[in-house]
Amino acid sequence: MDDVPPLLIAWHSRTGGSEALARAAAEGAGGAALRVAAADVTPDMLLAAAGYLFVGPENLAALSGAMKEMFDRAYYPCLGRIEGRPYATIICAGSDGENAQRQLDRIATGWRLRRVADPVIVNTDAQTPEAILAPKTIAPERLAEARDLGAALAEGLAAGIF
Repeated sequence: MDDVPPLLIAWHSRTGGSEALARAAAEGAGGAALRVAAADVTPDMLLAAAGYLFVGPENLAALSGAMKEMFDRAYYPCLGRIEGRPYATIICAGSDGENAQRQLDRIATGWRLRRVADPVIVNTDAQTPEAILAPKTIAPERLAEARDLGAALAEGLAAGIF
């Protein structure tokens, strides 16, 4: 895992919103990022990375199951071994996103990670079953925000700021 870029972007998406945001963040970070679906993230990947961007949807007022499963698989193998590393988050939500954000922050607190950017919550306003299940299109300005966050994390890691 010596060739792992410093920034791990771990993501999950069911309707494409979080995936588009993760892709934009990876574009911003360039070669400094490894974008990996949550189902494929291993503890070794987390241990090899210098910092993290977690991107996922809020489902039923909680972090998506696939993101939670990633943390469940990796929590104890990484506990006490990644303390102090920087992290940031992007949550894609239909209306709120705060509960998923709080849940993710509690996990990060247990790992003793250090938040280095304000939480980003992208609200898609999906309120009907049809809108919730439909493929998501993220506004260009929100994709630019994700791109900028990826670039800032990569630059901060490269400069030794975090």
